Amino acid sequence: MKTFMAKEEDQKKCWYVLDAQNEVLGRLASKAAVILRGKTKPEFTPHIDTGDFVIIINAAKVRMTGRKFQQKLYYHHSGYPGALKVVAARKMIKEKPEEVIRKAVRGMLPKNRLGRQLFRKLKVYAGADHPHQAQKPQLLRLS
Repeated sequence: MKTFMAKEEDQKKCWYVLDAQNEVLGRLASKAAVILRGKTKPEFTPHIDTGDFVIIINAAKVRMTGRKFQQKLYYHHSGYPGALKVVAARKMIKEKPEEVIRKAVRGMLPKNRLGRQLFRKLKVYAGADHPHQAQKPQLLRLS
C-alpha cells in the first residue's frame, strides 16, 4: 500500500468567509489557520499547500476573553537600538483591527516558506464588505 501524496497542481481552492463579530480571537484564528493549512480536507499533505482561501469580515468586532483587551501588548522592533514599539490591544483594535487577526493567524501557521505562502491566502476586512464576491465564497459558522 502506498502513501497518498497530494500534488500542488491538482488542488481545487475554495473560498470561505468567517464572520468575526462577537467571536473570540484565538478560536477564530485557529479555525482560519486550519482551513488555510488544508487540514479539513482528506487529501491533506504536510509539505503541500492543500488549503483554501479565507476571508474574515467584521474584524473590528472581535472579542478577547479575560482582561486581554486591557493587558495584551503587541511588540514590533525596527532593528535599530532602542526602537522597540509596544502597542496595547485596545489601541490596535481601534486603529488597525485587521492586524490583530493577521498576527493571531500568522502565529498559528508554519514558520517557513509554506507558512508565508499560506498566509497570503488570508484576507481580513474591518467591516462587513469585501471585494471577493466574484469568487463565490461560502459562509462558515464557527459554532
